[in-house]
Amino acid sequence: MNNPERFFSIANQAAVATTAALATTFTGLLVGNPLGSGVRCKILEFGYAMTLAGSKAGAVGLMTGSCAVTAITASLTPAPIVGGGPTSKVLATAGQTIATPVLNRICGGYGTLATTTWSQLPIGIYIPRVPILLKPGRYVATYTTLDTTASFIFHFVWEEVLD
Repeated sequence: MNNPERFFSIANQAAVATTAALATTFTGLLVGNPLGSGVRCKILEFGYAMTLAGSKAGAVGLMTGSCAVTAITASLTPAPIVGGGPTSKVLATAGQTIATPVLNRICGGYGTLATTTWSQLPIGIYIPRVPILLKPGRYVATYTTLDTTASFIFHFVWEEVLD
């Protein structure tokens, strides 16, 4: 049974620029489960929105990798879903150098409005059926095909399950 006391969320607090594809000088939103956390991080939801017309057209997705060698430097603080709940053992950042990622899932696309009649599709992805499971030492991060200007806001929701 899911325990809402162990559900957490994180979102960029302002629109961010993103790096191209699988760059290791990453910007966007990343959730990392540090070594020794004692939990598995089950990603349940991912979403994004664009605050401006895209500077380029491309795909939005999720990439995963190891944070066992390059530790996550937290720049954002996850919030418990239940107000006053426990502190998350998982860390979040809007950008840092990361170990080589692998594209895990494509979630949607974005356009420029100058060359397309749409700017983004879709906005929210619920993924509990086949969640991304992060063991200690692993991360999940946002992916955009091409680098973008500061126009994306991303979010993740996850459950921390005792390891």
